[in-house]
Amino acid sequence: MTTPRVGTAAALAALTLLTATACSGGGAASEDMHVWMYQDTLVVVQEGAVERFNEDQGADGTTAVIDQVPGDNYVERLRTAMGSAQKPDVFFNWGAGSIAPYAEQGLLEPLDDHLAQNPELAEAFLPSVLESGKVDGVQYGIPLRGTQPVVLFYNRAVFDEVGAEPPQTWDDLLSLVDEFTEADVTPFALAGADPWTEQMWLQYLVDRIGGPEVFARIAGGDSEGWRDPAILQAAETVADLVDRGAFGDSYASVSYTEGGASTLLSEGRAAMHLMGSWEYSTHLDQAPEFAENDLGYVTFPPLPDGAGDPANIVGNPTNYFSVTAEGPHLEHALEFLAYTAQDEYVADMVANGEVPTTTGAEDVLADSPDPEFAVFQYELVRDAPHFQLSWDQALTPEIATPMVTEIEALFNGQSTPEEFVDAVAAL
Repeated sequence: MTTPRVGTAAALAALTLLTATACSGGGAASEDMHVWMYQDTLVVVQEGAVERFNEDQGADGTTAVIDQVPGDNYVERLRTAMGSAQKPDVFFNWGAGSIAPYAEQGLLEPLDDHLAQNPELAEAFLPSVLESGKVDGVQYGIPLRGTQPVVLFYNRAVFDEVGAEPPQTWDDLLSLVDEFTEADVTPFALAGADPWTEQMWLQYLVDRIGGPEVFARIAGGDSEGWRDPAILQAAETVADLVDRGAFGDSYASVSYTEGGASTLLSEGRAAMHLMGSWEYSTHLDQAPEFAENDLGYVTFPPLPDGAGDPANIVGNPTNYFSVTAEGPHLEHALEFLAYTAQDEYVADMVANGEVPTTTGAEDVLADSPDPEFAVFQYELVRDAPHFQLSWDQALTPEIATPMVTEIEALFNGQSTPEEFVDAVAAL
């Protein structure tokens, strides 16, 4: 997966144990409170929070330190550390499925009592985002980064050339597929070489057709939820899009990590691209003139007679901090969580191009590198009745990994919609 959608890479157990122990230092033997962060350019925001926390603690207080863990095997190293005496006191994660195994083992501190005692912290975040930090209805995660909804991006110049408007309904979208195909433009860029990108289509289709309850049943552990009629209809819709040529004929070899799909859009060889909001930053970096002049964005359209609210969104609500249970710095770790809601923290996020998940963030978005897009994202999340976490993050890796493989097979025509349903129901 790409940097915005951090994933796993296998590592030798002995090596991960050695590196995790070396970089953590957490646990009973450490005098410092260790905060594990996924290593990237945005960690500067969390570094600022740690500096303020340490200043507030004074000379005799607990000192927090950030351990930056390389992302290519962050999940494996965290798993190793959580099974040892060297657990981090606070750690970065993706909420829901990514922390469910630790919650089930009693390794995480439930945060409901803490939030009840500190209601200003609970009220500081958008409800739809805070919800994805829960496991079985219990709060284990506090938002720490910006929100990343999946957005339908489009090339304004290409639309102008054919005299088209961005889709507001599913019929509009199907008409555009035909219109752009006739104009020899691929209707939708799709990075099929990285099949997590295809998952976004199914997520929106299932939600628009059946509502959030369909996947909630699956995420709750009921594999028969995959046999809900909305799943089959979504799979049939995917097959129909493929047959119509919505993604062209070479999407299976297009890479997202190498910039292939984004380039198709910016160069006008594709008209639209369904992708996470980080796509805007990608274009701003790789094709700034296009990003500033011709990059448009709209929400995913509703489907006829669909049960899902058209205001629902999918993607990554945010990343979260969770606290290790019974750690030597538990009290201070809980205190540290409040720093992600402070004005200084939010201002640092905005300055680094992130869209905060705190309530009332509209006041600071004017300082964003692109206020218009920042406000669009924020209002999308703020007004969403439901924000579905990416399926491969909401489910445990044992189910998520083969699920993505089955999605790839569906998009590549290697399985029928009926075979897809049977395959995922058997996971």
